[in-house]
Amino acid sequence: MKDISVAKRDGIARVVLNRPSVRNAVTLAMWRELSGIFSRLADEQDVRAVVLKGEGTDFSVGADIAEFDTIRDDRQKSADYEVAVDACSGAIAALGKPVVAAISGYCLGGGCHLALACDFRFGDRTAKMGIPSAKLSIVYGVHSVQRLLALTGVANARRILYSGDRYPAEQAISMGLIDEIHDDAVLAAEGFLQRLASNAPLSIAGAKYMLNGLSMGAGALDVTAAQRLIDAASDSEDFREGRRAFAEKRSPQFRGQ
Repeated sequence: MKDISVAKRDGIARVVLNRPSVRNAVTLAMWRELSGIFSRLADEQDVRAVVLKGEGTDFSVGADIAEFDTIRDDRQKSADYEVAVDACSGAIAALGKPVVAAISGYCLGGGCHLALACDFRFGDRTAKMGIPSAKLSIVYGVHSVQRLLALTGVANARRILYSGDRYPAEQAISMGLIDEIHDDAVLAAEGFLQRLASNAPLSIAGAKYMLNGLSMGAGALDVTAAQRLIDAASDSEDFREGRRAFAEKRSPQFRGQ
């Protein structure tokens, strides 16, 4: 059985962490595999959006600490591990398509890292969010701390990182860790993404690129690259289709071109 599965339907890819027996703890191999999956999804024209979820009752309890004695037992190995983790979150954030983390049960540490890299976080009422790095003498990575800060503000980010506490869904939404709470987070995420999938892909990709860059702090946004995205959308067939549809009072049929 694969540790990560991918299924596609109606333009939405469902990426599933598939180790329910260990609450979907993420191994080093899985960090690397997720990077490849999200990088490949960028080139798949039939995929307009992505849901990331865990199999079973939990999203993910985080990194698989059971392997730390061999893969993260000194400074260099820890640095190499963080490169793989950052590459994974970078691939999720760089995907020019909307991504929703659908969260049930525990979403802790590395699991929270994955959720923070997504565009949106939908939880059900069992969701519990937290970053227990202070309980393991781990300093959370720079990019993840920046994403946390952008979502929660500095006061909540301090509380989350200093305490290592777990926050139930209602408290997590008040802190900015979760965007919406639903009885079925996956169903709600897919319904939401179906709506977004009818919009212009180039507009979403451009907005995502700029928002990600601006939220990651001073100098993170490549303004030249952002302008290229703006120019490409202005020259696109989708822009012409959008204008025609507006004039003809119909729904546009966007193709991402």
